Amino acid sequence: MNGPMAMVGVFVFSLAIGVPIPFAAGIATVAGLIIADIPMTLMAQSAWTAFEPFPLVTIPLFILAGQLMEQGGMSERLVKIAHQLVGAYKGGLGLVTVVACMFFAALSGSGPATTAAIGSITIPAMKNEDYKPRFAGAIAASAGALGSMIPPSNLLVIFALVTDVSIPRLFLAGIVPGIVLGFMLMGVVFFVSLRNGYGGTGERFRWRPLGDAVWEGKWALMAPVIILGGIYTGIFTPSEAAAVAVAYGLFVGLFIYRGLTWAKLFYAFKFTAIVIGTVLFILGSTKAFGQLVTIYDIPESILTLFQGILEHPWLVMLLIGIFYIIVGMWLESIPQIIIFTAVFFPLVTSIGVDPVVFGIFTVMTCEIGFLTPPIGVNLFVAARISKVTIEEISVGVLPLLLPYVAMILILVFYADWVTFLPDLVYGERTP
Repeated sequence: MNGPMAMVGVFVFSLAIGVPIPFAAGIATVAGLIIADIPMTLMAQSAWTAFEPFPLVTIPLFILAGQLMEQGGMSERLVKIAHQLVGAYKGGLGLVTVVACMFFAALSGSGPATTAAIGSITIPAMKNEDYKPRFAGAIAASAGALGSMIPPSNLLVIFALVTDVSIPRLFLAGIVPGIVLGFMLMGVVFFVSLRNGYGGTGERFRWRPLGDAVWEGKWALMAPVIILGGIYTGIFTPSEAAAVAVAYGLFVGLFIYRGLTWAKLFYAFKFTAIVIGTVLFILGSTKAFGQLVTIYDIPESILTLFQGILEHPWLVMLLIGIFYIIVGMWLESIPQIIIFTAVFFPLVTSIGVDPVVFGIFTVMTCEIGFLTPPIGVNLFVAARISKVTIEEISVGVLPLLLPYVAMILILVFYADWVTFLPDLVYGERTP
């Protein structure tokens, strides 16, 4: 165990002195290679292997598509539709934020992007209606995290690449948990708003304004129908769907809503390049890290560590969930998935946990990481928009964490419903 302990020690020490995560993983991997007397060429070979899978192209394409749709004016149309649906009720703008995030999640595939796109519109409006700024920002941050669950989800794609689980099955499995979680968030927003007297015009719901908003936003609503419908009907693969999403976002943004300018296009491409460059660097360095995990037989050691409780899969999942949530407070979601899936995936599949369920479970715990300091990306995005400190918004988000914790407990104790849609469309998975 000298090698694994040395790797962990080097990795933790590197993070403690401020070394960025990809470099920390790379340094720890080099330490492991030296101890195991393995040629350094493994690093290059691992990076090549990590970049080789063709489905990897879906990540930059979905990121670019989300940016084009945000910059092109789709988010404003979705907010208008949501406002006509739930805006008149107590906490109306808070409910609008959650519903709009659910809509935009089906376009962006990213939690922080969803928070930024919808929060930039609804947070100032909530503040004008005397919502506490920290609560307004917390609503956008917590609802924005749905962007990593409701398909197309970049985190689910990463999990699929690491584990070879079917991307379409994971996408289908994320739909119901994402929608249920959205309704749970709406319940919390409603009760907090009712208690504090936030919002609510008292106007009766009317079909005509909703119909007008839907008609105006029909191009935005059609995006998830075309993208996800094409995947599930077999018209195109997830990779092709990502390319279709980019083309659709460009077409609508340039010729229908005409919100895309040269400056916005440049920003969208620049943002995508920065994000995918970071992702590739993390993927390359942590792929070798994952291979060393296997070489050192760490999964077998983890299995031995859990040996006394293997007859209680719920307890194993609960402990992994607690570990993921704690780690997610300090580690970004993508490296968290890549590094620890290699450790825990063999364990959970050996005790009968469905790989698709574990994928949803993993991403759900990552969403809590989006909402907990000091690394909570959604909190930083929402805090910047709402102009409050990270400490203030961390307090405001506390009641909105309850639905996420409840969903994790549901996944631990009763998860068969998660695979209902994938099994319905593609048939039950053979063990």
